[in-house]
Amino acid sequence: MTDPAVERDAAEAASAFSHPPVAPDATAAYGEHPDQVVDFYAPRGDGPHGPAPLVVVLHGGAWRAPYDRQHITPFVDFLARRGFAVANVEYRRGSSLPHQNAEGPIAGRWPETFDDVAAAMDALPGLAGAALPLADSRRVVITGHSAGGHLALWAAARHVLPAGSPWRLPSPPLLRGVVALAPIADFGVAEELGVCGGASAQLLGGGAFFEERRPYADPAALLPTGIATAVVQGREDIVVPHAVAESYVAAAAQAGEMVGLTLLDGIGHFPLIDPAADACAVVAEEISQLAW
Repeated sequence: MTDPAVERDAAEAASAFSHPPVAPDATAAYGEHPDQVVDFYAPRGDGPHGPAPLVVVLHGGAWRAPYDRQHITPFVDFLARRGFAVANVEYRRGSSLPHQNAEGPIAGRWPETFDDVAAAMDALPGLAGAALPLADSRRVVITGHSAGGHLALWAAARHVLPAGSPWRLPSPPLLRGVVALAPIADFGVAEELGVCGGASAQLLGGGAFFEERRPYADPAALLPTGIATAVVQGREDIVVPHAVAESYVAAAAQAGEMVGLTLLDGIGHFPLIDPAADACAVVAEEISQLAW
């Protein structure tokens, strides 16, 4: 007998991935590797004229190579049509080859995945200024889905990384806030639940590296950030269960920080980035509340 939850997840994924990719208005490199690029989308539609908030998008896909930024371009276009300037960041991901202990290709690269997100964020003000003159670098919101939600939370927490980290910032990044969508936000809980076939452990190199590197990579260990943070999560998500987000929110509270958590009933993992789904409008509203 087919599991209804699995059937729903498959239908939601099919809907989210049914939209054709949307080409960017401009692309800029932040490094020499082919994956070190950012696609820019100018604000369109009938939104406010003049400088527009810049939304930085980090795509998901368990940090694995087969999943690149193309699958999230319909969501990016959805945001641009809401009047935002949007930067869709690509970054180096894991091998395309299956790993003996993984469900599919291995997840992420250490330290390259983190090198890239840090470099992209540092380069963005200049790149956006050249590619999107309407982008307002004083109003930046970062968002990401799934593994990209992890990277969004991490990017906003670089100023609280352990001393000596090559990615540490001397002061908080200039962000209006973070909207993390079904993020892999607590690596301990994610590993207990086997999220994405143990992807977070693979990201950190596996084995003994997991605990050694967690203080440099796990958002639940990088609190408080002092940056407005909201999490949007489907209550029926079987890819990244809501227990992961709830654990992150609880860790934030323990650190003296309030993180907003919106749990959407009857929603799984993929409607959050599906322009055809009502959940996507909820996400856009959360971003708007921080950006405008």
